[in-house]
Amino acid sequence: MTVNKPALAGRLIVVDALRGVAIVLMVVYHFCFDLSYFALAEFNFYRDPFWLHARTFILSMFLLLVGVSLVLASGRKLDTRRYMKRLALLIASAVLITISTRWMFGERFIFFGVLHFIALASVLGLLFVRAGWVNLVLGITIILLANRYQFHWFDTPGWRWIGLMTHKPQTEDYVPLLPWFGVVLLGLYSGPYLARLARQWQAAGGSGIVRWLALSGRYSLLIYLLHQPVLMGILSLYVKLQG
Repeated sequence: MTVNKPALAGRLIVVDALRGVAIVLMVVYHFCFDLSYFALAEFNFYRDPFWLHARTFILSMFLLLVGVSLVLASGRKLDTRRYMKRLALLIASAVLITISTRWMFGERFIFFGVLHFIALASVLGLLFVRAGWVNLVLGITIILLANRYQFHWFDTPGWRWIGLMTHKPQTEDYVPLLPWFGVVLLGLYSGPYLARLARQWQAAGGSGIVRWLALSGRYSLLIYLLHQPVLMGILSLYVKLQG
């Protein structure tokens, strides 16, 4: 596939805004989770189809945009220094999440959650940036096969990060390589087309709400790291004040 490289370079407000939408949905989702955690509401996040589908939708938005962002970042030439800085920040944040959730949730700590996955996918995705329609075929294939086939061998602790487990591990967040890398590949495939549409819209200007969402999208990692401590701190204080 031939890619119009100049059209892919630069930051797109629409892409940032879409990431901002995902951030808003994530904060709402986690706020409801926290309400349940503090027994202020009754939500079943582990069995209720609504919450299971909500998580899948929000996570899919984020990971599609991981693929799109990789396409945009390498539109002309990958800024290696900026890329490595971002990757190091992702890895450090993932380690922080693992340590903090080990302290909070014990055996249910996050050993391979969304940040761990994005860090790995950001490296593997570079191999597929120029793959074009192959990403579409491979992405769909991975999603279908990974949701259909499971093997006991992948239940062992050293291989759970890959996916293909026969059961979901006891952890507060689990985003295995398979099938979710298939979603990133779909983002890599759709990236050039979304970029062209986004640039046409951006040339016509945008609304205030879109720009606000775009600002949230630009600081998505910071919001991700801070929103839960803030929400849980506020709700913890509320519970204590209410006795």
